[in-house]
Amino acid sequence: MQRETQVHSPFSVLNRGGRSDLVIICDHASKVIPAEYDNLGLGGADLDRHIAWDIGAQGIAELLAATFDAPAVICGTSRLVIDCNRHPTDPAAMPEKSDGVLIPGNQSLSQADRDDRVQRFFSPYHVMVEEVIGERVDDGHRPLILSVHSMTPEMNGTFRPWEISLSSNEQRRVSDLMLGFLRRRRDITVGDNQPYSLDPAEDYSTPVHALARQLPYIQVEFRQDQVGTPAGIKKWAGIFAEALADLIKQPGAFA
Repeated sequence: MQRETQVHSPFSVLNRGGRSDLVIICDHASKVIPAEYDNLGLGGADLDRHIAWDIGAQGIAELLAATFDAPAVICGTSRLVIDCNRHPTDPAAMPEKSDGVLIPGNQSLSQADRDDRVQRFFSPYHVMVEEVIGERVDDGHRPLILSVHSMTPEMNGTFRPWEISLSSNEQRRVSDLMLGFLRRRRDITVGDNQPYSLDPAEDYSTPVHALARQLPYIQVEFRQDQVGTPAGIKKWAGIFAEALADLIKQPGAFA
């Protein structure tokens, strides 16, 4: 009996017809590596680590989409195959090594190999993000682009005290408003461009889909030790949703 081959989807779309002006994207939602890449030569333990995906990010994106009746475009491919938040020409887009781990299936890739991954996984995801945003713009709306990520509790031996952090560049009016709403809580530590700022030379999704369109945006990082379980995902999605609801109520919040 011949085994049926599962077709890999480079993205999924939730709640496409949602009424909110919020559009959620999640670049590193998945740790799935298409079968033909044979896990890029890695063992299962490595594929469960942050090097393969943003732990907890998809769950938060899904809950926020449901809470705000908003569409969400969820990337379906591991960042180790191609990082959909990096420019395709960036060496980090198909890393040969990640956090000290050698990625055997990414060694000495040809240009044809790279182009194939861009065409099969990167481009379809970003085309769909553009379509969902474009549908709202064409209807006369000005959507807020929310990019959901997660970060490791420590890096290179340095602990990260921020349970949640916003990344921004010089266009930070919305981020400043959101930081204010998050910081009303005294029981959490909120980072501002810590540990990551928004760098258009490095980041791809928010610069291309929001900044280039002059659309408002929020790029958020949740610390993975806080969102690594269903209970943690629910808790932090709720904390973020409370602040986001207050932001949305502000006159001209999406201006």
